[in-house]
Amino acid sequence: MTIRVYNTLSRSKEVFDPMTPGQVRMYVCGPTVYDSCHIGHARSIVVFDVIYRYLMLRGYTVTYVRNFTDVDDKIINRANELGISTNELAEKYIDEFYVDMDALNIKRATYEPKATEHIDSIIALVQRLIEKGFAYEVEGNVFFAVEKFKDYGKLSGRKLSEMEAGARVEIDRQKRNPMDFVLWKASKPNEPAWNSPWGKGRPGWHIECSAMSADYLGESFDIHGGGKDLIFPHHENEIAQAEAAYGKTFVKYWLHNGFVNINQEKMSKSLGNFLMIKDILKLYHPEVIRLFLLSNHYRSPVDFNDQAIKETSSALDKIYTLLERVESAAGGVPTPEEEGLLADESISAFLQAFCEAMDDDFNTAQGIGVLFDAVRQLNRRLDEDPNASAKAEILASCREILTIGNALGILTISPSVYFEKQRQSALEEVPLDNETIEQLVRQREEARKARDFQTADRIRDQLKEMNIQLEDRSDGTIWRFSR
Repeated sequence: MTIRVYNTLSRSKEVFDPMTPGQVRMYVCGPTVYDSCHIGHARSIVVFDVIYRYLMLRGYTVTYVRNFTDVDDKIINRANELGISTNELAEKYIDEFYVDMDALNIKRATYEPKATEHIDSIIALVQRLIEKGFAYEVEGNVFFAVEKFKDYGKLSGRKLSEMEAGARVEIDRQKRNPMDFVLWKASKPNEPAWNSPWGKGRPGWHIECSAMSADYLGESFDIHGGGKDLIFPHHENEIAQAEAAYGKTFVKYWLHNGFVNINQEKMSKSLGNFLMIKDILKLYHPEVIRLFLLSNHYRSPVDFNDQAIKETSSALDKIYTLLERVESAAGGVPTPEEEGLLADESISAFLQAFCEAMDDDFNTAQGIGVLFDAVRQLNRRLDEDPNASAKAEILASCREILTIGNALGILTISPSVYFEKQRQSALEEVPLDNETIEQLVRQREEARKARDFQTADRIRDQLKEMNIQLEDRSDGTIWRFSR
């Protein structure tokens, strides 16, 4: 089977053909660490984490770079507000980033560089652009001359002649053209600065990614990713400065994820609807967040709202309920396949279908549909064979489900741990302790045995009002929390 990806540069799906067979080099823009990460950051990071996982599952060796911007106007301004150094601020939010990402089960990238660790490479790249006539220096600032790069605008589809200096373009009397962008900024009082051929200063935002990607992946590489908001000007400027400097194609495939809306409104600070990851994780299981963020195709927007999250939580409960059944019937659950799986005749129909979905531009929405088809089939099989007489086949089917789950970054904990967390959430939200709930469940079981169904139904309804759902099984009734 062949992977096809939508390339923003060509505006079409293309066959994925890495520059080096069997190896993928991928760079994704990471956060500017001046504040906590929000759900929009989580979408991008989760999407490319799944792409990373899937490429490895399909047998590729992947070198993945995701950076930290740790020097920037926003960082300087925030540090000044708090009365701390920019380094202290950046390290605080890098540490918080890892807490959030570990909770969301984000794999570490192969390399996770900071801009301030690559100042020498940045200066060398800026110097090269000046020497080749693509950049100029004015009073210690260095600007890229966009008119010198004939392909400027090819990623975003904008024509330089039609562009105007807008809100995201810094208007500066020192620029020869309003669209020229800064490569190196002369230092101001009380700002971090490094020595350079143009005096003390610091790098512009765009240049750092071109320098770091070249350091780790070379002057040309396979995949560059990020949110759609980065297409212009950030990624457009990366292309201009890298291709001007090296005289070759910078990136073969450009991948961009869609935005997260909040209750059908664009997430923005002016609307006050920024949702921080750390706050969302207090309300919902991290795997619910992951599954929700992958429920739409990565290029499409996804709307964060209570109903959607509730439905996602219920769906995840169903998968863990199946795993609990397998664990009980077959004495445990198997280990998923994580790397080297090839979509060929040797794999099952469900894994084949999952690979077909993911091979079509990493269509996680369709892949999740395959996952639930597999869950339904295995549940039917256990209904027909509750004692798991065909134990090996049941475990093999369960391994397929867990392999798909691993590619999506979910189903990583045991069912007992998952449902215990749900129980604890229930006890925190209702004014009852565990024993009171267990007593109500026992009373209902006794009523059912006595065929007092009116009382049994009343107790079920009472528990339902507390967001507690009951499941009657052959070995007794269990309860779970449901939002």
